[in-house]
Amino acid sequence: MAAPGIPDINEIIAAIAALGTGAYGLVDASKAAWGGPSVIGFGRIKNALAPFNPALDTLGNAPWQTLRANWLNGVAKADQKAAAKSLIHLALSPGNATKLAAAVGIDAKTLDAVAKKIDKGTDLAKSDIDVLGRFDALVSAILDAAYERADQQYRNSAKLLACLVAMVLAAFGGYFVQAGIAAKATPPATLAVCSYMTSKEFLIALVIGAIATPLAPIAKDLSSSLQAAVKAIGSVKR
Repeated sequence: MAAPGIPDINEIIAAIAALGTGAYGLVDASKAAWGGPSVIGFGRIKNALAPFNPALDTLGNAPWQTLRANWLNGVAKADQKAAAKSLIHLALSPGNATKLAAAVGIDAKTLDAVAKKIDKGTDLAKSDIDVLGRFDALVSAILDAAYERADQQYRNSAKLLACLVAMVLAAFGGYFVQAGIAAKATPPATLAVCSYMTSKEFLIALVIGAIATPLAPIAKDLSSSLQAAVKAIGSVKR
């Protein structure tokens, strides 16, 4: 078989990228089934917010339903963090101030005193505002870490799932291609599944599936770079 030229390579890159895009699409479509991979990562958020449960539980199921809905729908992380912080502030009360203070590492009596003033509608002194500001900053730090780690877990898991789907699609596609070649041979033959799975074509299909997912986002740039390189080489030869 002759070595593929640059136009052929561009077509190969486009086909592999299409495979990766299709795998991403199937993974994304699986979200219709109880959230699919979208639920991945939310457990980290729940674990990070566990110290605030005494406060959030006073609001019923609404906080967790809101946070989960925002996560599943892919709301901007900044908005999700702001919503979580607002719910914690809303739930702050004299009954749970000491537990919340322990969760972020500030003086329990001071935060409890501020919570009592808020509950009674008393004007806050500058020192009280400073306490709330410190509480707010520490809560923000906890939420930042939780949402970033959760987002990282989701993205990595989605990529892994897409890679596995692409490998399965590539394996099936490779089988049908090889079966078609065998059927057109002289004499015609039927390709057994076991024979295909022990062939080098099966391994090549798996490799193509494995690289399809990371290649999909950069396929256009890679193809353009190859064309530019060929033109540059051609101009040097002339």
